Amino acid sequence: MVRHGESEWNKKNLFCGWYDASLSCKGVEEAISAGKTLKQRCYQFDVAHTSVLKRAQDTLSAILNQIDQTNIPVQTTWRLNERHYGGLTGLNKSETAEKYGEDQVKVWRRSFDIPPPPMEINHPHYDHIKNNPYYAEGPSECEFPTHESLKMTIHRTLPYWDCVIVPQIKKNKRILLAAHGNSLRGIIKYLDNITDKGIMELNLPTGIPFEYTLDENLKPLVSMKFLGDDETVKKAMDAVASQGKAK
Repeated sequence: MVRHGESEWNKKNLFCGWYDASLSCKGVEEAISAGKTLKQRCYQFDVAHTSVLKRAQDTLSAILNQIDQTNIPVQTTWRLNERHYGGLTGLNKSETAEKYGEDQVKVWRRSFDIPPPPMEINHPHYDHIKNNPYYAEGPSECEFPTHESLKMTIHRTLPYWDCVIVPQIKKNKRILLAAHGNSLRGIIKYLDNITDKGIMELNLPTGIPFEYTLDENLKPLVSMKFLGDDETVKKAMDAVASQGKAK
């Protein structure tokens, strides 16, 4: 698994969610570095999964190019999208913390079951998200979120894990999953049986792959092993944690 590289909106410290932001130059470098890491360790994959958002797709593409495996099947789904940040989409996280307080922003970012305010129809990014042709075949009108907590994100991510990815694992397929901080956190919570509080304290770094090795019962033999040195991983995690603080 790998969280996409830094996006242009990550760089600007904006709430991104379902907005289709591109990778920044640093994000492209992170994606290439992730691919080189996997190539050095001789990873081979049978199938890849990603979201419909280009920051995840471009990360996956860069990785597959580096490991010379561009011919494997790639499956895309909105169910692996980032959490929908609703009315916060496009706002600067630090400026929002200054306006509403760091505690409120922490609730919006790190509470398990409290979503941010919904995205209204007059929101400047409503049309970009709601009427994006990516979603012509799903989600349905009743499934299309206007905002999401992590709990809501897990609710729409796990059916894809259970119904699409798990059957492939049972066929001994080697899976590469390039997605987003919150869709991946939902899967991590499920695999490792992490408490609500524990999963909210997990800050996934951009562009650093991590692996799971599962037994025949789909329980982790190797659990969330980052493929990078501890100092680099910690620094990247700390950077994510500090995003919601007032400047």
